This record gives sequence, structure tokens and C-alpha cells, in this order.
Amino acid sequence: MTREPNPVPDRLLRVRVQPRSSRNAIGDELDGVLQVRVTAPPAGGAANAMVIKLLAKHLGLAKSRLEVVRGHKSREKTVRIRP
Repeated sequence: MTREPNPVPDRLLRVRVQPRSSRNAIGDELDGVLQVRVTAPPAGGAANAMVIKLLAKHLGLAKSRLEVVRGHKSREKTVRIRP
């Protein structure tokens, strides 16, 4: 049995993260980059995990469908959204 390719491609979302913010929030899009504020510190991947959790909740998706693919140690990140 062969599996059919998924007709819907992955989406890439550019985000700019502000760690150690006073609250978790998704802000406006500025120059094609979504502004995301998280209370988690950037150490140990805590901010990345919080970004995934916040985006998943906002988009109504499972966290397993989102993945940081670029910018693991940077404020500018690219998040892949799987169909």
C-alpha cells in the first residue's frame, strides 16, 4: 500500500519573540513577522516551548503540528505548521 502525498503543503510562519515579557501574548504582524511575547526565559528552550504552546492554542492546533525550524537561539524564528 502506497501512501498518497499530502496535497496541503506545510506553512512557514515568521515570528519575533520577546522572552521574559510581563505576559504571554500574540501581537500584530509587522513587516511579515508576527510579534509574540512570552513570560518564559530564553534559557534551555523554555521560550521556544512557550511560543509553540501559545501559537497552538491561538491557532486551535495540536502542539505536535508546530515546530521551530529556524532560529532556535534567536529572537527571529521560523515555525513550521504541518497540515
